[in-house]
Amino acid sequence: MSTGERSGVSSVGPGEAERVELTVGPVAHGGHCVARLDGQVVFVRHALPGERVIAEITEVRRDFLRADAVTVLDASPDRVVPPCPWAGPDRCGGCDLQHVAPAAQRHWKAEVVREQLRRLARLSPEEVTELDVRVDELPGGPLGWRSRVRYAVDAAGRAGLLKHRSHEVVPIDRCRIARPAIQDLPVLAPSGRLWPDADLVEVVASSAGDVTVRGRRGTAAGDGTAAGDGAAERVREMAVGRTWRLPPEAFWQVHPAAAETLATAVLDLLAPRAGESAWDLYGGAGLFAAALAGRVGPAGRITLVESAEPAVEAARDNLRDLPQIEVVRASVGPALRRRRIVGPVDLVVLDPPRAGAGAEVVRAVAAATTRAVAYVACDPAAFARDARTFREAGWRLAALRGYELFPMTQHVELVALLLPGEG
Repeated sequence: MSTGERSGVSSVGPGEAERVELTVGPVAHGGHCVARLDGQVVFVRHALPGERVIAEITEVRRDFLRADAVTVLDASPDRVVPPCPWAGPDRCGGCDLQHVAPAAQRHWKAEVVREQLRRLARLSPEEVTELDVRVDELPGGPLGWRSRVRYAVDAAGRAGLLKHRSHEVVPIDRCRIARPAIQDLPVLAPSGRLWPDADLVEVVASSAGDVTVRGRRGTAAGDGTAAGDGAAERVREMAVGRTWRLPPEAFWQVHPAAAETLATAVLDLLAPRAGESAWDLYGGAGLFAAALAGRVGPAGRITLVESAEPAVEAARDNLRDLPQIEVVRASVGPALRRRRIVGPVDLVVLDPPRAGAGAEVVRAVAAATTRAVAYVACDPAAFARDARTFREAGWRLAALRGYELFPMTQHVELVALLLPGEG
């Protein structure tokens, strides 16, 4: 990889960040690319592979540096003008890839997934090639898709979004990736209202047309909630042929097409049969359990395990017409360890939080008598670590699909099929 020369370092004045010239290398997990400066790794945001840039050092660690590309000397053909004026160094940190053409964003994310599979899952290059990793586009385009937005509130009561790796609030005019119904709300300064009694503002614009705005104290769900204009006890979502009624704080996918897309992928990969049993672990409001119920039928059995109270209540309310589904409120690890759910079981859906399922849960699932596992992942590194644990337990990664659920950001959603046996 080409490197910047230390002689290219320039001081820009007392108290200001150091600037360096770098030739940018490959993409890496986290929304940045990798460059080197005198042999030291530099993680560079707002850049693209192959570009020559002037970068401002933003953080110095013993083993690496962080930097923002502030001037592009030689641009990649995949570089575009960001559609949002708040994107870029020292501005809103919500979007990582607005400077990248949409098709190139999907290629970027696919390469990140491949790199994590090689490095963390320890798959061979041939195994990664065989998986044919790609990231598929969802309908709706790269802007105006986000149905749930959480704004931070600054000391002046203005709602906005945070800078990257910072608690500083940027009081933006509107968020371009939010759904139009959210962009049209008078929530943000200068034209909108102030929020002197809130620390954050949560806005939902559901797939069924419901809109709710709530100011909150603190960061924990349910901590001193104060309902704002348009607040509602429930919002409706549409997926898998059902209308869901959820409390606004219950988890639901933020892309309008995500729930249907992921449920379809899980069913395609698992191919459930009538009468089979299934575990839906980290089951949330019950999206995958409902989808499975339509395939396993009334003779089947599904156990949904979820720890968050709003999601459990939503699952029980929304799935009451499906008696083959049992909803268990528990953390997944202790539930498996204490045998609150027991096997044998035919199918397992794993949809863990960003940190992944973890070794304890993966080993318990791998030890169950099950024919297939569908793993829904929102972080490729956490998924790769769990895939390695499955592999160590004698399982194999048989198929992997990627979806562009989060355009303009570094994030990508994966649905994997894991099968017992190495053959």
